[in-house]
Amino acid sequence: MPAYAPRITLETHEVTNQPPEFFGRNLYRIDTALCEAVRRTGADWLDTRLDSLGELMGSEAMLEAGATANRNPPELISFDRYGRRLDEVRFHPAYHQLMSAAMEHRIHDIAWAEDRPGRHVAHAALLSVFTQAEAGVMCPINMTYAAVPALRHQPDVTRGWLDTLIGGTYDAPLRPIGEKSGITLGMAMTEKQGGSDVRANTTRAEPIDASARLYRLTGHKWFCSAPMSDGFLTLGYTAEGLSCFLVPRITPDGRRNAIHLMRLKDKLGNKSNASAEIEYHGATGWLIGEAGRGVPTIIDMVHHTRLGTISGTLGIMRMALVQALNHATGRRVFQKTLIDQPAMRGVLADLALEYEAAVALVIRVATAFEAHEGPERAFARLSVALAKYWLTKRNPGFVFECMECMGGAGYVEESPLPRLYREAPLNAIWEGSGNVIALDVLRTLAKEPQAREAFLAECNAQRGQHGHFDAALDALIADMENPVGEAQARALTGRMALQLQAALLLAHAPAAIAKAFSESRLGPTNGRLFGVLPDGANLQAILDRQAFE
Repeated sequence: MPAYAPRITLETHEVTNQPPEFFGRNLYRIDTALCEAVRRTGADWLDTRLDSLGELMGSEAMLEAGATANRNPPELISFDRYGRRLDEVRFHPAYHQLMSAAMEHRIHDIAWAEDRPGRHVAHAALLSVFTQAEAGVMCPINMTYAAVPALRHQPDVTRGWLDTLIGGTYDAPLRPIGEKSGITLGMAMTEKQGGSDVRANTTRAEPIDASARLYRLTGHKWFCSAPMSDGFLTLGYTAEGLSCFLVPRITPDGRRNAIHLMRLKDKLGNKSNASAEIEYHGATGWLIGEAGRGVPTIIDMVHHTRLGTISGTLGIMRMALVQALNHATGRRVFQKTLIDQPAMRGVLADLALEYEAAVALVIRVATAFEAHEGPERAFARLSVALAKYWLTKRNPGFVFECMECMGGAGYVEESPLPRLYREAPLNAIWEGSGNVIALDVLRTLAKEPQAREAFLAECNAQRGQHGHFDAALDALIADMENPVGEAQARALTGRMALQLQAALLLAHAPAAIAKAFSESRLGPTNGRLFGVLPDGANLQAILDRQAFE
């Protein structure tokens, strides 16, 4: 018999020098910037609500539900087995779990159910915290919130809808709204030949019963967000011009409305949420607002939806940042913890600075949404456009830098970073891409002098605290006094957003934060790349605010 050497067992899979998984943390309580911003708005009553949601969304179960809903995207079911049209979208149970949690925590209606300061801050902050675990479900939730001002244009028609929406809970099956415990609303504005130019739409609306404001719609829509909603705000032409309609999925007599789902969009990200191309084949709808004034009616929904886009962007930024911080504090390289390596400290501090400024801007914008008239109302329209343009443009680069902080561990699909990276561009495109938003800024400055005055008052109040801030503000004011052409709209919008962020940090943030931001964003370096903070920036003070252990 041959002699064999004894087998030697080598341990090759002992896992060391890796950070712990990021779960089991309260996503609100560990966010110093957000906690402080919420409290200074006078919205202390929100603490309990945000604490509850932060605990839930930081749990392993909800973080896994977010990942599962994106691994199992919705499916279009056009017909039943006998050939009858269904035009339904079926979702993984994780999606329904997330929707139930969102509505249970009142993200869809808290701004309308509460009559006290901080109502819209509540919506923005709750949406941001929820987005850290899953962004897709916030599309129908945010549109449901945003639909309320548009529905209020026609209370005689929409009273039942509003009564079911405000205070409602998640109730997924399609039924007449009178039989439901809660509803969600979607939007269908754009068409393939027009896109943002909604006046190029071809959908037609013919009156069925003018006294009941009832019409029959025929046409197509290139993007219908959340097609399983109970109803949609949509645009169509009447004899008077482009008009706004509320189109239900189920008509009051219990029939499926003639809304055909042609296909679901195969999107880059936002996989848990369905977006569809639809056709109206004589679909029943109610006229909302004055005939021929559809754009001014639906613009109230668009305006409020934009608050959700910047709040969702904030949530994406935050989860990317905490993943990078968790990795850097749990891993050692070259005999030091990664976060203690000078180059990495500079990058993480700069990312933290960017997030601090984003929080300050989003919460200030949300506060302005409380106003119904006057300078603050004008400021809300201007500032939400500035924030949407700037934050959503910065977001993909921000998420990428967080991914790079994690190296290969951030690039693989087991990490949440790829999903966040795919999600990052969406809010820049949804409800007005960069050019549309920048041109809206020009129109607001031209048509609403109060908006310009409110913006300058916000910035001028912080003069004398930092040289770069004052110099940048002087140059900005000088340029705003001259006619600004459309080709310069983006440059002006970006400068205004940065100036406003710097002003808010000078007003509210610790000195180390405000100084480093003004020097890096308004000084010679202009903050073009992360990790290029000026000499003397207090990195320790910046990073101390991000500690979550």
